[in-house]
Amino acid sequence: MSLYREHGIVLRTYKLGEADRIIVFVTQGRGKIRAVAKGVRKTKSKFGARLEPTSHAALQLYEGRELDIVTQAESVDHFRSIRADYGLFTKASVLLEATDQVAQEREPNPGLYHLLLGALRTLDTGAGALLVPAFFLKLLALEGFRPILDSCAGCGATDDLVAFDIGEGGVLCRSCRRGSAMSSEALRVLHLILDGGLRAALDEPESPVTREVDRLATDAVEYFLERQLRSAGMVEPG
Repeated sequence: MSLYREHGIVLRTYKLGEADRIIVFVTQGRGKIRAVAKGVRKTKSKFGARLEPTSHAALQLYEGRELDIVTQAESVDHFRSIRADYGLFTKASVLLEATDQVAQEREPNPGLYHLLLGALRTLDTGAGALLVPAFFLKLLALEGFRPILDSCAGCGATDDLVAFDIGEGGVLCRSCRRGSAMSSEALRVLHLILDGGLRAALDEPESPVTREVDRLATDAVEYFLERQLRSAGMVEPG
């Protein structure tokens, strides 16, 4: 087995035997990896709370045939605010679940790693109503499914854009409409998120428009993933 170092974010964990856990990470350079943390469930474990979901750690691991082995883990980001606040933690759980579904085993995707890390760091400061839907839309764009927003995805018309359907490619005009109804204000926010105005979008106060964008983005990412996100049902608006 070869020894290597990585930076990784814990997506989820599950028990192995009486004292160990399997930790699923998304890493900066190796994509998604699964690794055994030996003795981590013991009260005197050397890993402490450094290998819990949302943890961002500098890792040393041995590479195995199927499962790697964690030998060192040093915290980089503690995300204490997320762990102390149920509302923030449920939002973080949605980000982790979506990332887990997109990340591929041992296939590098540094863009995905940095997208998740940036979202968690923002969330730890107490992010606003649009952080989760913004993450979903950025994730779609990263994976090559950026929705068309400037013209109807059906006929190319640039006026009277009233619907959104990621299966059709993005926004739709009144003649081509299908999927979900979309207000002009929601379209404005979609543009902010995807066209360089993310900071302004994250400052948007919770409102019917942010709830509309949340619904559109959640439907879009679940269409892309071909499954519902279990964690999404736990998140309260705002």
